[in-house]
Amino acid sequence: MTEQPTSFDRPHTGPEPADARGALLRTSEPVQAPGAPALPLQSRQGDTPPCPATPRPPADSGGGPLVAGSEHSQSGSAEPGAHRPRPVPEGIPAQPDAATRAAVPQGAGPDPESGDADTPADVVAEAARAATDAPSTAGTPAEQARHAGREAREQAGPQTPVQPLAQGQAQAQAQPDRRKDRSGQKAGAGEQRRGAAQAPPPGGQERRTGQGVPFGRPMPMRRDGDRLRFVGAATRRIARGMDLDEIVMGLCRATVPTFSDAILVYLREPLPVGDERPVGPLVLRLRRTDRIPDERDTEGVYVPPPVPEQPAELSVVTNELCEVRPGSALGEVLRGVRPVFTDTEPARAALDELLGEDSELAVPDGRRTILAPLRGRRRVIGAALFLRRPERLAFEPDDLLVAAQLATHSALGIDKAVLYGREAYIADELQRTMLPETLPRPTGVRLASRYLPAAETARVGGDWYDAIPLPGSRVALVVGDVMGHSMTSAAIMGQLRTTAQTLAGLDLPPQEVLHHLDEQAQRLGTDRMATCLYAVYDPVSHRITIANAGHPPPVLLHLGGEAEVLRVPPGAPIGVGGVDFEAVELDAPAGATLLLYTDGLVESRLRDVWTGIEQLREKLAATAQLTGPDHPPPLEALCDDVLDMLGPGDRDDDIALLAARFDGIAPSDVAYWFLDPEDSAPGRARRLARRALDRWGLEELTDSVELLVSEVVTNAVRYATRPVTLRLLRTDVLRCEVGDDVGQLPRLRQARATDEGGRGLYLVNKLARRWGATRLSTGKVVWFELNRG
Repeated sequence: MTEQPTSFDRPHTGPEPADARGALLRTSEPVQAPGAPALPLQSRQGDTPPCPATPRPPADSGGGPLVAGSEHSQSGSAEPGAHRPRPVPEGIPAQPDAATRAAVPQGAGPDPESGDADTPADVVAEAARAATDAPSTAGTPAEQARHAGREAREQAGPQTPVQPLAQGQAQAQAQPDRRKDRSGQKAGAGEQRRGAAQAPPPGGQERRTGQGVPFGRPMPMRRDGDRLRFVGAATRRIARGMDLDEIVMGLCRATVPTFSDAILVYLREPLPVGDERPVGPLVLRLRRTDRIPDERDTEGVYVPPPVPEQPAELSVVTNELCEVRPGSALGEVLRGVRPVFTDTEPARAALDELLGEDSELAVPDGRRTILAPLRGRRRVIGAALFLRRPERLAFEPDDLLVAAQLATHSALGIDKAVLYGREAYIADELQRTMLPETLPRPTGVRLASRYLPAAETARVGGDWYDAIPLPGSRVALVVGDVMGHSMTSAAIMGQLRTTAQTLAGLDLPPQEVLHHLDEQAQRLGTDRMATCLYAVYDPVSHRITIANAGHPPPVLLHLGGEAEVLRVPPGAPIGVGGVDFEAVELDAPAGATLLLYTDGLVESRLRDVWTGIEQLREKLAATAQLTGPDHPPPLEALCDDVLDMLGPGDRDDDIALLAARFDGIAPSDVAYWFLDPEDSAPGRARRLARRALDRWGLEELTDSVELLVSEVVTNAVRYATRPVTLRLLRTDVLRCEVGDDVGQLPRLRQARATDEGGRGLYLVNKLARRWGATRLSTGKVVWFELNRG
């Protein structure tokens, strides 16, 4: 069929369709203009033509009632050359003729306060229907419905009257306003569709069930897409948790109030870790509860709720412990793994067992409670209880799948959190074991330390520090850094620290200690690299000997407030092999503070090592100015101030910090002699000790000191080939040291009744506060201490 061409300039006496794509007119019958022949009703081929006497009831398509017949369909009786009206472009409403405009009542128009305003096309169609149906309002049911709609519009209130436009004006305004009207109509239709989809059900009732939805209650999920989106968002929130409390809180916050009004989470006590087989009965402990609060914020004004005489539903705390007996109803539900409604008798019995017989929790009837077991990788680790209030819609069967997904993700997350907690505990214990639990209190020096891991997720590292007492009231200060931040680095650090302690006990020079550490690192592996700084402080001579193996140099804070970076040969790192280490001896004045640290304190991605060392020196000098030139800053506060220099981006490595305050021992508190290895040496030693005690005012210790000095010197003279040394130190205790050139250490043993010797060390052990023997590179030293009056 060939369509007759038309032109925009050709005048039309009758109304044109409002939709350019062939939409149905809103009138039940075509509107006929005066003097124009009426178009016959048209239908598609094969359809039954509608009867003119019985118009078809309008169908709701979201845009108003539709009339039968399409402008693209042809009837069998239509003339071949009959003219068919050309559709008007979208957005230009059909203009009524004079008779139709006269039939429009005054004041008819859209309600400015209503959200459903009629378009001009709706007004024209309504006027046409009014003109057509004016003779009789009591006709077919469709006509009665149209008449009722008109009466409802008239009762809605005053409306804006439609301003009639001349046909020429309408055609003149059609072209420039076409695009704007089309966009406006599309936007308006989209807003109406979105408003209809998002608006609450009419009358505050749920559409499918007709039950009321209280203000502030979430609408139930009615589509599978809503459930999938909720499960996705809830599982993402649960997966964000790292520890146990975060995961349980994520489950509670994700489900309340979207899925349920309250939730109770029970976990096994204690929680099994990994493949551990639990011992003892299954006991569930209430870990967390969450619910919708009773009070509401209405329009920004807080209205306090009335205080109820009885506890509100879902707000009563139940018993916290529940022992699951084998073969009980709760045990069977937990074994089944799947979530269940509590509307059946076995599930209700399991719920009563979980909450306790004396529980005051008001559980709603019907399918408003879901009991979901929490099963991890190996076994059930708990249960979750989802509850809804009576005024809310009950759970649906598909909600069991939602509860199963939430329970599965939560249980697996809890399993991972428990494993992570065990690993973190092992890492903490390993790091705590590798580092000294407490620092010693050697004579003439005070110590303080700090250790910070690189991050919370990397609790172990290769940094370590140590303070080792040495013979002669000396102390060895050690700080080192093994490459890496793993368990392997921590294990290597532990072996190197143990080796350093053993070498320090041999009283080797600092450079020899580093040489042996280098050999030990090569034995551990070819890629075992570490830096270390080893220093020995002598409080009697006020000197310190330092050897360095690729470590940052120490900083010395003097009593006057000056901070100095000590010039120490850097050396090569431990593990390189084939290198020599050099030691330097420096002054250590009384009142000065030596700071040993690892590179994590001074180096980061934001600054290089030497910039960080300079900042550290300035920080120490600024801290010393706060206490004045005559008073050094407290050690603990000084360590805290040093760590405060770290910024937000400066924690790229773990940090070990060791601070030593040099008090020293005054020369007047030291007495030192050489004794020839002869029989008269013990008597001379007693006389020298008596004179020193008289000079110090410690006469009450004379008898004990003479007896013990005589026994120790006698043993030394018996085997020595070179002169024996005797030294007395007066500090908070009285310390006596006897040295010889024999490397064999004495051992305490029980002398028999017939033995002539072997009782000297027994007397020392009984009378002295402490005693010991230390092997030196040139022999040994036997020492003992006595409390001062």
